[in-house]
Amino acid sequence: MIFCSAILFASCSVLPYRKTDHYIYLQKEKRGNQNWKLIWQDDFNGKLIDSTKWSKIPKGTADWNKHMSSNPACYAQSDGKLYLKGIKNPDTSADSRPYLTGGLYTKGKFAYQYGKIEIHAKLECAEGAWPAMWMLAEQNKYGKYPNNGEIDIMEHLNRDSIIYQTTHSYYTLNLKQKDNPPHGGTAKININNYHTFGLEWYPDRLVFTLDGLETFRYPRIKGVDPSQWPYDQPFYVMIDQQLGGSWVGKVNKDQLPVQMIVDWVKVYQ
Repeated sequence: MIFCSAILFASCSVLPYRKTDHYIYLQKEKRGNQNWKLIWQDDFNGKLIDSTKWSKIPKGTADWNKHMSSNPACYAQSDGKLYLKGIKNPDTSADSRPYLTGGLYTKGKFAYQYGKIEIHAKLECAEGAWPAMWMLAEQNKYGKYPNNGEIDIMEHLNRDSIIYQTTHSYYTLNLKQKDNPPHGGTAKININNYHTFGLEWYPDRLVFTLDGLETFRYPRIKGVDPSQWPYDQPFYVMIDQQLGGSWVGKVNKDQLPVQMIVDWVKVYQ
């Protein structure tokens, strides 16, 4: 009994996080130079989407979520892959929107503060296709959007050979401070291949990666408005296959369906 208790104590003492509200992982201090430890993952090996980890993103009014739907035709999981689809609406009598899209988030089920996330996926292409992997604040520490910031791990447009990796906040959007420091970058991809899209999140910087290599860095800087760094609170994860909008352009319905194929998602601290 004493031996078992000692093992349990030892295993707990080396956890890289402490949990709050049963699902929010707060990385312990001074872990910046230590090895990453896996704290959360989904390999999509089951037949159904794990509802303890993910929820379907509801319809909204913004460009990115105006076609979001819980329609089963927008989702599939098989052979260890998750398929998030953008489709022509098969029944506009029940829902007048011309297109439907699938997206998942971990809001209310998993959030973390500081660490590393990697998402292994393949992005299919079409005119108007806008797959994204990103994060938003779980607790709204600083008020309404965009005060809490947005971290775009990956956005892809149409048939581009690049991805966008970006930060948005009150500082970049309302105060128009997009170059002090630069708030986003791009990285080249082969659209025919799977890639690992990632982010390393520290108390003083966001390091964006592609296939394990750094592609862009957003640092916390001194001497500017405090809204430059809202990234000191837990964020949840979002993956979605978006369609259409002012940035990506019009959808070519003849090129649908289109999908993002996700192999796995892993989070470390």
